[in-house]
Amino acid sequence: MKNNEAAIIHIVDDDEAFRDSLLWLLESHDYRVVGHDSAEAFLEGFVSDGTGCLVLDIRMPGMSGLELFEELCARGSDWPVIFITGHGDVPMAVQAVKRGAHDFLEKPFNQQSLLDAVESALAASRSRRASEAARVAIEDRLASLTSREREVLDKVIEGKMNKVIADELGISIKTVEAHRGKMMDKMGARSIADLVQSVVACRRQGGS
Repeated sequence: MKNNEAAIIHIVDDDEAFRDSLLWLLESHDYRVVGHDSAEAFLEGFVSDGTGCLVLDIRMPGMSGLELFEELCARGSDWPVIFITGHGDVPMAVQAVKRGAHDFLEKPFNQQSLLDAVESALAASRSRRASEAARVAIEDRLASLTSREREVLDKVIEGKMNKVIADELGISIKTVEAHRGKMMDKMGARSIADLVQSVVACRRQGGS
């Protein structure tokens, strides 16, 4: 069952008839859809908050779809992009996918191909949002640690035992155990493996 309630799809295509046909198709499947007749019109009000994706014509007057994609990448947008392309533009679309675009569809394509591509893009967007929410939650928990608890955490993540941590920090094993217990509680970690996985994943995503 699709979860479309909070998601939004932007269609950017200068061909009004084609754009309207895509709007009708997606709206008939209970998606929230907004159409734009140019890349410039889309950029005027775009904010990449929440869950969504772009269905983007690769060739348009003015700013092309490829240039729009590059602009969004430069702005740090992580919204999935599905390119719509004619036969002659397939090599460009392939290069765009290699640079991070989600997918491309070559005209003419059937309705189910578009629906499948959109649902795949929205699933990717939801996954990214969930990962970001988890990272922020870990960041908040890390910020709640005292400096000593943070030192203990860092050494636990390095795989050091309590006795070694106590020797390196110049404190007793009981004090290490106390700090470690409080640190685990604040981090909401059920085990050391859980703690290590969450903190390492947070750091890989650019966290503390």
